[in-house]
Amino acid sequence: MALTAALAVLLAAGAASAQTLKLAVPTFLTGGGAPTYGTASKNGVELVVRAINEGALPAPYNSVGLAGRKIDLVVYDESGGGTKQVTELRNKVQKEGVDVVVGYVSSGSCAAIARVAEELRVLTLLTVCGTPRIFEELVKEPKYLFRIINHSTAGNVGAAHYVVKKLRNEAKDGYMGINQNYAWGQDAWRDFNLGVQTLAPELKPAKKQQFPKLFSGQYGTEISVLLRAKQKVVHSSFWGGDIEALIAQGKARGLFKRKTFVFTVGEITAHRIGKKFPPGQLARGPYGLYAAGIDTPINKWFRSEYRKAYKQPPSSPAYHYADGIVAAKYAYDTAMKANGGKFPSTDQVIKALEHATFDIIAAKVKMSLGKGHQAVTSDRWGYAEWDDAKGEIVVKDVVEFKAECVNPPEGVNAADWVKGGMKGAKCD
Repeated sequence: MALTAALAVLLAAGAASAQTLKLAVPTFLTGGGAPTYGTASKNGVELVVRAINEGALPAPYNSVGLAGRKIDLVVYDESGGGTKQVTELRNKVQKEGVDVVVGYVSSGSCAAIARVAEELRVLTLLTVCGTPRIFEELVKEPKYLFRIINHSTAGNVGAAHYVVKKLRNEAKDGYMGINQNYAWGQDAWRDFNLGVQTLAPELKPAKKQQFPKLFSGQYGTEISVLLRAKQKVVHSSFWGGDIEALIAQGKARGLFKRKTFVFTVGEITAHRIGKKFPPGQLARGPYGLYAAGIDTPINKWFRSEYRKAYKQPPSSPAYHYADGIVAAKYAYDTAMKANGGKFPSTDQVIKALEHATFDIIAAKVKMSLGKGHQAVTSDRWGYAEWDDAKGEIVVKDVVEFKAECVNPPEGVNAADWVKGGMKGAKCD
């Protein structure tokens, strides 16, 4: 009986997929990641999917569907940890007939599902999770797995370049870090610190760094340490509720009047808390705030339609997830064209995406690392502050670093590249 029921589900899913393409999107709908990442990413996805199904995206993405097939969208919760996400992915593919997966915020989620996506042979486009381990350790011979965004090394190396270029005087007494105590925070500090040491070895890190527990929420002890320290520049990759708690508790004690923070995920929080974001702190692009001045038809369309739909400008997670959908459209449409106008196989879609260079909403993507499965883009840094005239956060004194400046060359492990002095970086 159970086997018969399961077969019926699969047959129903197959019949549906003949007319549509079932696309699953995991993101945080509950928990600490939902307010900053989940809501914006879901909004961005739904806006772009609706436009694709109507053929309303600007050229060259103005045809209906993915290779002509409309998207049957399934958005589900990424909360619950890696084991739950593996189960969710198996259910989506094996029981619900999902054809494509676009999403994931957490590095932990991506690390958990990376090999499973290959085992299930499901095309999976990662949209946020930063760990370089995906293609350097976990899946060294990828076929079905792609990532449409820089890994975290690029952002932290970009931060190191910005500090050396713009904050050398502020960092003359050294610099320190406060990062969450797990792979994301540890890797972020490692890459930033080694990057600064390569570019300006005379700038010294504090002897002891702060690594509080993920989502601990209370940072009184760490703030006291930061206030007592002589170092003025502070690196932090805090995200979610942690960065908002740190800002609220730090502002109450005057932390941001005495320190300049290099927030690698600050742009997202600046969007969310607006005026409450401490002025003069650094945040990272190239999405969200940094995309405000990009004068391309698709970016202008995205920002305009997002404001109409959600009464606010799109933040980085909205861009990241919408870009994942646009990348899927690029791959399917390109594969269909190469297939003489017929709907392509998954292998043909993979071939179209490997080593490709194409435009997403706010940047140009080059799939140049991870044997053609890992994207690189440029990286931007600047100061975030409230603009009374515009009634929203803006970024100033922005510097853009080329993709080839902040990413390792193909075939070189990111950690080894940074430790080895970032040889081969092209920053001119």
